[in-house]
Amino acid sequence: MRRTGTTRRSALTATGAVALGAVLTGCGDGPENRTAPGGADARTAALREGTALRAAAARDSASLLSRYEQVAAAHPLTEAGIAPMGAAVREHLAALGGPARKASGSPAPTPPAAPADARAALKELAAEERRVADGRATALLTAEPELARLLASIAAAGAAHAYLLTELAKETPA
Repeated sequence: MRRTGTTRRSALTATGAVALGAVLTGCGDGPENRTAPGGADARTAALREGTALRAAAARDSASLLSRYEQVAAAHPLTEAGIAPMGAAVREHLAALGGPARKASGSPAPTPPAAPADARAALKELAAEERRVADGRATALLTAEPELARLLASIAAAGAAHAYLLTELAKETPA
């Protein structure tokens, strides 16, 4: 005796057929049909936005790197602990296009001098890493996929650095 009504198999088959039909026909307008304000096409606008996001992220990394260097110079005791994180920030800067890529023309802001206390300096560095990581996570919402993956990876590394710096601050003698 055959069951009547909708079975799980027929529901899944129908859902798959609808999804396949949507993929094959292409939902919505293609990029060639979209235009941005002012007549520029969407692709050009997206490239411009991606370049600006990348340049801002590179400036943040350059500023963060100079902050690491300041803390290491002011507190030689912390240099061994923060050197691997500083090297990672240097690699992030290179992945983002490095210091030579200054699309906006504005130089990276000079960070304030490191505090005299090593613990306070590490805590401030951790707070800066958190701020930069949060900014990169926010930028993911508007970034193109390739740049979004890069920013997500760098933001995750920054969050890990913030945690490690906080723990290093706890272990550092006052």
